[in-house]
Amino acid sequence: MTEGNPVGTTATWTQCQGQATSGLDRIREAARREPSLRFTCLMHHVTLELLRAAYFALRRDAAPGLDGVTWAAYGDGLEARLADLHDRVHNGRYRARPCKRVWIPKPDGRQRPLGIAVLEDKVVQQAMAWVLGPIYEQDFLGFSYGFRPGRGPHDALDALWVGLMERKVNWVLDADIRSFFDTLDHEWLMKFVEHRIADPRVLRLLRKWLRAGVSEDGQWSRTPVGTPQGAVISPLLANVYLHYVLDQWVHSWRERRARGEVIIVRYADDFVMGFQYRDDAERLLADLRERIAGFGLELHDEKTRLIEFGRFAAKNRKERGDRKPETFDFLGFTHLCGTRRSDGRFTIHRQTNAKRLRAKAKEVRQQLLRHRTAPIREQGSWLRSVVQGFFNYHAVPGNGRALDAFRTLVQKAWLRALRRRSQKGMRLAWSRVRRLIRTWLPSVRILHPYPNVRFCVAHPR
Repeated sequence: MTEGNPVGTTATWTQCQGQATSGLDRIREAARREPSLRFTCLMHHVTLELLRAAYFALRRDAAPGLDGVTWAAYGDGLEARLADLHDRVHNGRYRARPCKRVWIPKPDGRQRPLGIAVLEDKVVQQAMAWVLGPIYEQDFLGFSYGFRPGRGPHDALDALWVGLMERKVNWVLDADIRSFFDTLDHEWLMKFVEHRIADPRVLRLLRKWLRAGVSEDGQWSRTPVGTPQGAVISPLLANVYLHYVLDQWVHSWRERRARGEVIIVRYADDFVMGFQYRDDAERLLADLRERIAGFGLELHDEKTRLIEFGRFAAKNRKERGDRKPETFDFLGFTHLCGTRRSDGRFTIHRQTNAKRLRAKAKEVRQQLLRHRTAPIREQGSWLRSVVQGFFNYHAVPGNGRALDAFRTLVQKAWLRALRRRSQKGMRLAWSRVRRLIRTWLPSVRILHPYPNVRFCVAHPR
């Protein structure tokens, strides 16, 4: 439940944020004291200082929106721009601009739509997210990890591992909501927001962003449903929506209807549930389809599976003459039933998803070939950052083989790019190649502790 939620500020600290942070702390305390309190006056917290802090919290290298204004360009005459923006927001003259739609490839070959807002909209959305965040952080349940302060994907992975290992879990439901950000219902979302927010100016501002629409190739289109992925306010709104549609319902279901133990870990629209009994899992899956259909959502049939998984899965399947237990993917890792080398006891192995690994290696190979004439020092520096970034996320205990495989693929790609620096093909001595690899590519090293160790530190109770 909410006892495990972080209590720190949701705002990124900057030098000009002292007064703004104290105001947000008062909001947090009021929301904590009265769970049913509706906030009727919040806009006065969107101060000039908060807008300035929001501007400096944005990414400097983010792609510009439809107006083409970058972070650096907006910084010219910043104080005058922010004063004008502050005046328009509070006087009701602020107008949300459409998002620019771009498509990015996914590891499975499909494309995901992203919406890039203009920088001015990003500033206001960031400030509003800081104002609303402390309120909903008191309401969100403990098994929700996506896009929340003090929580990240590895916290969700740790919670899932500990739940599967220490609870009575024999069946796993790996679920995914189909195109959640594109099908989110605006009317239901505003009803959920109004459970806590009664400030008409805040509600009007949220509706402006939802109805701003998207622009693609110069053509504007309405967005009667959905919220753009990539918008600063979208993660908070998505969590609010799923809190009322899924989280509260699942918590009530397992308290009242489940026959055995039930666990759940959710990260954005991707969630995994564990069950002690199969009939519980089947009943919940049927009820869940009906539940979310009433709010305009549906489960992705290809990505939603109920599998036998747990400490007794391998033994039970072997007795029935079935194959090894199935695996499931969550947050970039494939989870497998296995045993420990030291004593042969059951454990859960986590390996980097093979499709994601190959997709990342292919991206690196293409970039190297495209910039094969760049100085070797520049190539090596870039490769070091790429490989280290991959390790920073994927270097969990037991995943050394996948890390070594990725490093090997990068080595081969670099060697191929170096040999193609000349039309005749350069012949590189292997001793020189090894020296380059030792100099620039990080060695394989596990960087994360065991999940139960980190989880117990974060949640000592």
